[in-house]
Amino acid sequence: MTEQPDALVPVPEGYGEWLADLKTRVRAAQQRAALAVNTEQMSLYWEVGRAIDARVSQDRWGAKVIQRLAHDLRTSFPDMRGFSFTNLRYMRSFAQAWPDEDLPTAVGRLPWGHNLVLLARLKERDGRLAYAAAAVEHGWSRSVLEMHIDARTLERKGRAVTNFERTLPAPHSDLARESLKDPYLFDFLGLGNDAQERAIEQALVDHVTEFLVELGAGFAYVGRQVHLEVGGEDFYLDLLFYHLKLRCFVVIELKATAFKPEHLGQLGFYLAAVDGEVKHPDDGPTVGLLLCRTKNEVVAEYALRNVAAPLGVSEYELLKDLPEPLATNLPTIEQIERELQDGGDR
Repeated sequence: MTEQPDALVPVPEGYGEWLADLKTRVRAAQQRAALAVNTEQMSLYWEVGRAIDARVSQDRWGAKVIQRLAHDLRTSFPDMRGFSFTNLRYMRSFAQAWPDEDLPTAVGRLPWGHNLVLLARLKERDGRLAYAAAAVEHGWSRSVLEMHIDARTLERKGRAVTNFERTLPAPHSDLARESLKDPYLFDFLGLGNDAQERAIEQALVDHVTEFLVELGAGFAYVGRQVHLEVGGEDFYLDLLFYHLKLRCFVVIELKATAFKPEHLGQLGFYLAAVDGEVKHPDDGPTVGLLLCRTKNEVVAEYALRNVAAPLGVSEYELLKDLPEPLATNLPTIEQIERELQDGGDR
């Protein structure tokens, strides 16, 4: 039975802040403990997988020995889950994917289900490692990780044509470049390729949560058709965002046509207007992103060459046109979930 505090005991000044600080420390310790346990489990699975692979591949033991091993390990460790025949085969694949002397740190910090998604969905080591690091950095759940892999989020990151290297100071320029993609996928809007600019803008606002996910970490929505008065004239920005890491406003202009160099003049004016009328002195220079249906890379690069404002040009797709996820003999997300729910002991 939990002992209740005496209601008559006065709470000293500053107690609330002190308690909040202690709670934060306790939660941080709990997270570190959980992370340590998970890392130890991934290291164990990796070591078991390496041992199995060595016997099966090098010593030419038959694959059926894994069935015997599964039985013997479950018998020896009845309180431990994960020693099923299926899971032991996954451990072997896990070890084959990371054949170095040490398991990569990001991989070791991910739960087993996340690691199986990486094995099932990605073929190349560099891609697996990149998505593992991103999952750790952003705290992606297993389903969110799979969504980003299917959308090829990291493959599109930093692909926009920009002039940031010349117009923004380092490392601000690198972060800005990595914050933009090419192409952007708006298939969640349910619009056909004949959709007009205003319809796309409205649909993006109506689906702003999905839009923010597609834009990536750091973007905060400010508004659509944002009104600015300059010299007594009215102007309206298609979409305005604030980037929390860059500490600057981001103006996004949509064009339902192919890229044309004259589009940059309008967007450059909007950046100057935001810098003069909206931005705080502590904010960084406003960044512009022009989203076009298509673009000629060479034309875009030339058009940006002598532009002083930090601008980027990307394409967008209303209908998803990316490669299908890699087909492998490793488990689907549904199979992974069933395996984990069953404790991996069937």
